[in-house]
Amino acid sequence: MAVEEQVSDDHLPAKPSPPRPPPFLEVFCKSSDKPRRFAAGTEAGFAVSLINKKLGVGAKTVALYIEAVKEGEEPVAFGPNSVLVAYGSGWRLQTVTAEADHAGDRRGEGFRRPMTRTHALNSGGSRVERVQTPPVSSLYIAKILLAFVFIFVLGSVFVLALEYLPVLILYMNSFM
Repeated sequence: MAVEEQVSDDHLPAKPSPPRPPPFLEVFCKSSDKPRRFAAGTEAGFAVSLINKKLGVGAKTVALYIEAVKEGEEPVAFGPNSVLVAYGSGWRLQTVTAEADHAGDRRGEGFRRPMTRTHALNSGGSRVERVQTPPVSSLYIAKILLAFVFIFVLGSVFVLALEYLPVLILYMNSFM
């Protein structure tokens, strides 16, 4: 009978395991100059709202959205429902603030006032997103009332001009 020899794998060199992705993503916040960490699979809208909450109510600049940037490459913008991902070496996730958008340096769209989003549950139990707009100020109401006054004054001028048009025509005919 032949004796079978058992060969163990102990004397073989160990195979290096593939590197594991980090369990979190870092987003550099331009407003606070600090990186913020988020779990892999986090939605960009949630990350932006959390960053803005940590900045506080009186923050001068707020994050509008998140983008991935790399030197010499076109930035990749993440929508509110996009999942944050790391694109690899050289790519960095960062927030885009209202100041950068106001300058119109890359986007050309001008400043847009950010609206806060809140989540509520409707009667069916599903999540509903509500957009809260800033409150209406008394200056805004005064401007609207002033616009109505100008409309009525302009309308009155046209009515008077039409009333006196026949008199003006008769006056012009008397000279001819």
